Amino acid sequence: MVLKTGSPRAAANFGARSMNYKLLFPTYRNRYLFVRRHLRRMTQEKDFNQALNLGTGEGDYDQMISQFCQQLTSCDINETDIAYAQQLNAGNPKITYRVEDALNLSFADNTFDLVVSVDVIEHVGQPERMIEEVQRVLKPEGVALITFPSLDFPLTYDPVNRILSWFGDHKVSQGAYAFGHEYLVSKDDFRAWSGKNHLKVLQEQNLSGYIIGLLEMYWTGFIQRIFKANSTNLKSHNRKNISLRPSVKEPALSKVTDAIIALDHKLFGKSRASVGKGFIVQKKN
Repeated sequence: MVLKTGSPRAAANFGARSMNYKLLFPTYRNRYLFVRRHLRRMTQEKDFNQALNLGTGEGDYDQMISQFCQQLTSCDINETDIAYAQQLNAGNPKITYRVEDALNLSFADNTFDLVVSVDVIEHVGQPERMIEEVQRVLKPEGVALITFPSLDFPLTYDPVNRILSWFGDHKVSQGAYAFGHEYLVSKDDFRAWSGKNHLKVLQEQNLSGYIIGLLEMYWTGFIQRIFKANSTNLKSHNRKNISLRPSVKEPALSKVTDAIIALDHKLFGKSRASVGKGFIVQKKN
């Protein structure tokens, strides 16, 4: 299913309703900054013609990503989220929306110069299969920016599940395993999947350490479950009477979040434990 964006007036009216409240959450903001910072850096050296946002969700990254490419295809398995994203970013002629399964993409081999996938791989059920598809649709020398929640999360983020992990494969669906996370991803597994699929790791970065973990311990998962329209990030979800959807506007208070992120990175940027990981990989010739 392919969806085009609509009129600029509709976009202006729709986007003006609210700020992107998610940019006030340090973990979310950290992922956003990781993608934006590295796209800015890379586009100083090379041009991205065709880009793919794999797992766009509500489309709140798409305006930003579209600044760094000629054409952006944004896809998700959830038709409701795609419909919202299309309306949110109506009027941007660079963006095309599609309903796609990350494990079975309809795109031809060697289609995209750039793939961005933000916290998607932990939802697909077969993470290595998703990496195979990323490699397949990337052009030779194309790059992918991929983030995911880390199996090595800080104790301060989820002490219950960290302690349970010491006694076997036990977990509760809160903390690190909220947000519809049935499993987390280790950096070693991700590196192994990348190497097996001829993807060279260019960069690895911790995203959110002990301070951010402490600030977001448990309550963010409860907030998402109550208010986010698609709280589990699955293919289908129940309609809520009250739900929060983001816009593309950046809150002024995000500067406070940036200061927290900077402090956390300075103190714990090289720690083994992190709430999330960010990787940049490149397809080999």
